[in-house]
Amino acid sequence: MVFTSPASTNRPDGTLFDDLTIGPVYHLVKRQQSVRGRVTSVMSNSDTMAMRWMRFQNRLYARLSQRRKAARGFAGQPEPRTVGSFARGRQLVAGNLLFAGFLVEAQDTDLWDVAAPNAAFDDERQGFAWLDDLAAVGDARAREKAQRWVWGWIEAHGKGQGPGWAPDVTGRRVLRWINHALFLLRGADEARSRMFFRALAQQTWFLSKRWQAATPGLPRFEALAGLVQAGLALEGQEALSDPALRALARECERQIGAEGGIATRNPEELLEVFTLLTWTSAALHQVGRGTPAAQTAAIKRIAPTLRSLRHADGALTRFHGGGRGLEGRLEQALAQSGVKPQPSSGLAMGYARLSAARTTVIVDASAPPKGAASYNAHASTLAFELTSGRRPLIVNCGSGDSFGLDWRRAGRATPSHSTLCVEGYSSARLSAPINGTTNEPLVDAPKEVPTEFENIVEGTRFLAGHDGYARVFGLTHARTLELRFDGRELTGEDILLTANDMAKRQFDRAVDATGLSGVGFDIRFHLHPDVDAALDLGGAAVSMALKSGEIWVFRHDGAGKLSLEPSVYLERGRLKPRATKQIVLSGRAIEYATRIRWTLSKAQDTAYAVRDLHRDEPEFD
Repeated sequence: MVFTSPASTNRPDGTLFDDLTIGPVYHLVKRQQSVRGRVTSVMSNSDTMAMRWMRFQNRLYARLSQRRKAARGFAGQPEPRTVGSFARGRQLVAGNLLFAGFLVEAQDTDLWDVAAPNAAFDDERQGFAWLDDLAAVGDARAREKAQRWVWGWIEAHGKGQGPGWAPDVTGRRVLRWINHALFLLRGADEARSRMFFRALAQQTWFLSKRWQAATPGLPRFEALAGLVQAGLALEGQEALSDPALRALARECERQIGAEGGIATRNPEELLEVFTLLTWTSAALHQVGRGTPAAQTAAIKRIAPTLRSLRHADGALTRFHGGGRGLEGRLEQALAQSGVKPQPSSGLAMGYARLSAARTTVIVDASAPPKGAASYNAHASTLAFELTSGRRPLIVNCGSGDSFGLDWRRAGRATPSHSTLCVEGYSSARLSAPINGTTNEPLVDAPKEVPTEFENIVEGTRFLAGHDGYARVFGLTHARTLELRFDGRELTGEDILLTANDMAKRQFDRAVDATGLSGVGFDIRFHLHPDVDAALDLGGAAVSMALKSGEIWVFRHDGAGKLSLEPSVYLERGRLKPRATKQIVLSGRAIEYATRIRWTLSKAQDTAYAVRDLHRDEPEFD
């Protein structure tokens, strides 16, 4: 067995770098760790009494579940509802285990004999989402691997032992076992089938007792969805489904906002909640039952929000810890929901969407989440992403949670987003960890984020501002974006201004502290790794070539200094961050109002005779 952590090199200062091109941006995002923006790395080793009690209760009910008898079988024929990756499935069959950013080469080692490097690795392994990938392969070798690992879990953890007995993880596992039951039970003898149904009955009973211990939000939806599916699918467990359905309906009313959003403002998390609700509705329909009104209403609210958060390439926008979403998951969930597309206007879960002719721009146009909902939130107010056809152009660095705590913190900082940053500070700061955990809520975040849409002769204009820098520098950041009706040009204007006399006095103090040289700022445009960028026109512009053949050009009004610098793309499913580039417009604010204008324009379209059909498969690099 060969174990590989995310590839890194130890430097003399103790910092971890994946390569020399990634190092500068890592230092850049770490600059915010000063005065009010310092990120503490001191972690307490003591857990709260409530957390210890919760874990004790989970272990207790996991052991008590052993008294449950095996389910008699399935009430109907289970249907697979999840979509897996054929490429990842082939890697699993070959013995390459990639969970939470760690690669384990275990051709001859059982999955449950591998020592987990961290809790996230164990959560992915115990949640059984990898069953989707093995089922996507679907051949005899994949089935043999899946059967060996499922019955291996029953032998190693089925007696109520191990870290997998948490409500949300158990809910994910039960869903996969039921979804792929036909794939798993083919060729299994009576003894192994009995073991399978007994383990399912035990986990279902555990969920019925412990779903309330799951954290409100996605974890609780996972626990309840697993319980509902098991209650509907397993003979003898029907009595557990009705209380779970009522609880799920209450969670829909509490957790899904009137506009179809959730408190974390994480688009990928919203997709997962939506998927669970549509799966549950399909399971109810399969047994001839109707969906509760509260659940149906939640599905109808979420569907248009997700459509607004979808780029032209079908992927979700990457904000507040969310990724692009599993390929095909969004389309499948929207189709299964039966909610037809409708014209939408205004913000969707706090995001603004501008679109024209296969060009989409999505902007984080609200204050970040607060309190517990901000544990994975980013300081990304007024950042945007731009996608042209099937090719992302302007992106945010993304969540670095699979690359360790330092990369996770770096990914949450404002310099890791395509927006303006003042003196290396983030528009919101991370507080100290909560109760010895890695949960670091955002504090000192923008309070006022006014927005406005305008229809203009040449397209659509969006205006927004935030006061995240007012307290320290007295500055308000205002951003205007105009997308032309043909999708060929995005015009932007960023303004730093003082909104009142108090702000002017604060700004004067900040300028005095710099020796009257002015307050420095950077406007960043992070590029997708597939974009080939180079300085052009003697350094006055940046040309960007996409794999589709399109050429985009970035220009500015000359009020700032243009440079092309290293950046990173933090993508789940890889061993290390991907090196890329970022366009940086730098300047100094000396007056009470500083204005800088820029444009992103398409200089060359995709050739008519060439269809952009290249698919990007995940790599184990």
